[in-house]
Amino acid sequence: MSAELLINVTPRETRVAFIENGMLQEFAMERTSNRGIVGNIYRGKVSRVLPGMQAAFVDIGLERAAFLHASDITPRGASINATERLAHERPADESHRNERYTRSTERLDTSASAESISQLVQESQELLVQVIKDPIGTKGARLTTGISVPACYLVYLPRSQNGVGVSQRIEDEEVRERLRSYVEHLTEGQESGRFIVRTAAECAIDPHIQADVSFLNKLWNTVSAKAQRFNAPTLVHEDLPLLLRTLREMVGTDLDRVRVDSSESFKRMRAFTEEFLPELSERVEHYPGERPIFDLYSVEDELERALQRQVPLKSGGHLVIDQTEAMTTIDVNTGAYVGHRNLGETIFKTNLEAAQSIARQLRLRNLGGIIIIDFIDMDNAEHRRQVLRALEKWLERDPTKTQVSDVSALGLVEMTRKRTRESLGRALCDPCPTCNGNGFLKSAQTVCYEIFREILREARQYDAKELLVLASHAVVDLMVDEESANFAELEEFIGRPIKLQVEPLYNQAQYDVVLM
Repeated sequence: MSAELLINVTPRETRVAFIENGMLQEFAMERTSNRGIVGNIYRGKVSRVLPGMQAAFVDIGLERAAFLHASDITPRGASINATERLAHERPADESHRNERYTRSTERLDTSASAESISQLVQESQELLVQVIKDPIGTKGARLTTGISVPACYLVYLPRSQNGVGVSQRIEDEEVRERLRSYVEHLTEGQESGRFIVRTAAECAIDPHIQADVSFLNKLWNTVSAKAQRFNAPTLVHEDLPLLLRTLREMVGTDLDRVRVDSSESFKRMRAFTEEFLPELSERVEHYPGERPIFDLYSVEDELERALQRQVPLKSGGHLVIDQTEAMTTIDVNTGAYVGHRNLGETIFKTNLEAAQSIARQLRLRNLGGIIIIDFIDMDNAEHRRQVLRALEKWLERDPTKTQVSDVSALGLVEMTRKRTRESLGRALCDPCPTCNGNGFLKSAQTVCYEIFREILREARQYDAKELLVLASHAVVDLMVDEESANFAELEEFIGRPIKLQVEPLYNQAQYDVVLM
C-alpha cells in the first residue's frame, strides 16, 4: 500500500491531499482569512449560564460566544488559579486525529456532569478553555476545560492526575510497559499532569520521547504564564498551522513521501521535521514541476466530484448523498447494474461495493454527526451481516472516530462520525442564492398560478386602471402560451388590462404585481 501527502501552498490558502493507492482519501484546507481554531487555548469569560441546557456560553473573543457543556467542565470549575489542582478530565482528542487512548483516560469524571452547571461556573467567571470543535454554520465553537497539548509522540494533560497512559493501538504488552516505564521515569517528581503515549511512539527512540516531555513542559509553563498575565477574552495558545500540524499527526503512519509545491514551505517543513520528526525529514520533498501538484492524481477532479450529490459505482449502481442540518442520508441504488445471476446476488454485490465507497466518501467529504444509510433491501440475513461487516472494515481505516449500530427495523444502518469542522461541501460552497439551499425551484406553472391569485387579491383591494406583472422569461412565456386562455379569462373577470414584462434578472420563483 502506497501513501503520500500532496501539499499545495498559495499566499492565501494551504491545501493538503492524502493519497492512498493512487486515490484521494482525505482533504484538508486552511485559509489565512479563516483558520480553524480546534486545539487553540483561550482565557474566556462566562457570558451566560443556562441551567436548562446544563451549559454555558463563554466569550473567547470570537464573533459568536462559544459553547461549554457541563460534561466538558472539570471538577471545581477550572477557574484560572495557578495553585488549583484539577483531575479526572477527558482529553480533547478531537484535535489529535482521534488518538485512541487507554480506557482509563477516555473515562469521563461523572462527578462533574452530575453537578448542576450553576454549581460549576458563574457568569463573569474567567476560565482557561480549549476548542474541541470549530464553529459550524450558525453554531459557535465547542469548548472543554480539560486542556490537552499534543506533541509528536506524547499528549500532555496538565490538569489531570499524575500518571502515564498508553494508546490502545499499541498492542504489544512488552512495548506498552517499556514506554510506560520510560515516560514515568522522565516525569518522576512532577506535581501534576498526565502523559499519554501516542501510537507513533511505538517505533520512536528514547531521545525523541525525552525531547517531547521537555517540549510539552516548557510549552505548558508558557501557556500558564500567559493565561495569568492577560485578561479575558484572549488567545493564550494557537495550534500549529495546517502545514506543520499535518506532519505531526502523520507520524507513525506508513507515509512514503510528502510533496509540497512551495520552496519556502518546503524549507519550513524540513526545519520542523529535522527538529521534531527526524525519521520523516528525508521523506519531505519539494515539487518544482510546471504541472500543478494536484493534477498528479487528478485531485481537482476528485474534489469536484465530491461536491456532487450522486456518486457512481463501478458496477453501474450509484449513491445519493444528502446533507441536512440534522443528519446525512445515503441512499444506495442498483442503477444500470443487472448482474449475471439472480436479483439477490446483484443486490448483495452492489451493497458490498457501496460499503467501500461510503467509507471513502465520508472521509473525503468530512461528513460528521448522524449518518443514515439505506442499503438496498436484502432478504438474506447472511448478506446483511456481511455488508455491515464490510462497512465496519472499511471504516477502520478512517482516523476519525465512527460508531456503527445494527440494521434498524426499517432496514436502515445508523451510524455516527465525529464532527469537528465543516464538511467539504460547506467549506467550499455557499448556499444557492436562487433556491436558498433547498435544492428545488418552484415550477413555472406553480409561479404562474401564484401570480393569478395575487392579481385577484390586488384587484379586490385596490382600484387601479391596469396591472403590470414582472416575472422571469419562463413564467411570462407560459402565460402567453399554455396559460393564455386562463390569462384572458382572468383579465375579463377583473375588468382591467394586465401587462406582462420579462425581468431578465428575476429567477423563476420571483415576480411582482404592480398597480398602474
